[in-house]
Amino acid sequence: MAAEPSITAIQFENLVFPAVVTPPGSSKSYFLAGAGERGLTIDGKFIKFTGIGVYLEDKAVPSLAGKWKDKSSQQLLQTLHFYRDIISGPFEKLIRGSKILALSGVEYSRKVMENCVAHMKSVGTYGDAEAAAIQQFAEAFKNVNFKPGASVFYRQSPLGHLGLSFSEDGNIPEKEAAVIENKPLSSAVLETMIGEHAVSPDLKRSLAARLPAVLQQGIIVTPPQHN
Repeated sequence: MAAEPSITAIQFENLVFPAVVTPPGSSKSYFLAGAGERGLTIDGKFIKFTGIGVYLEDKAVPSLAGKWKDKSSQQLLQTLHFYRDIISGPFEKLIRGSKILALSGVEYSRKVMENCVAHMKSVGTYGDAEAAAIQQFAEAFKNVNFKPGASVFYRQSPLGHLGLSFSEDGNIPEKEAAVIENKPLSSAVLETMIGEHAVSPDLKRSLAARLPAVLQQGIIVTPPQHN
């Protein structure tokens, strides 16, 4: 792999997504694959609520490159299987959701859970274990309040580990606040963000724009000085 990374930070509104981070409880470095805004059109005006960044473990590069390195950004953007390969890939992911507007944890988690349950039911992966996992998810957010700039982090492993941590800004906490062991739910969180019915088309565009150069060049990720 080439030694010179092509990964850069992304900034919009008052949010900064660093190029490289180390998740809580891990010594691995993850690179910023893409970041984008999520919002809704209300009374004809687009209101931005959150910014979402997707970080990938560096071994995601060889995993994705074999199939996708020769595709253009436009081709990737139009190919659902590309995003599904990110979601289901045998590498770790870290998702950061930072608030542009204040939201309570209950408000935020309710919509996330609705989207995740709807997806799991649509693909036939929702059962008793997933219902219990959803309750764990709700419990983790029960006493959380997000001020502008506050963040939630989702750490996902290929085996289905979903680690949740919270921060009053974009800095990553040292420890996870909760761990949920349920692969369908873990996959559904990222699926709702970048899958077929993505809540952030802006994030999908960012991934498609940034990853071709990374997959073609290869990168070596080094540990960051600061998160």
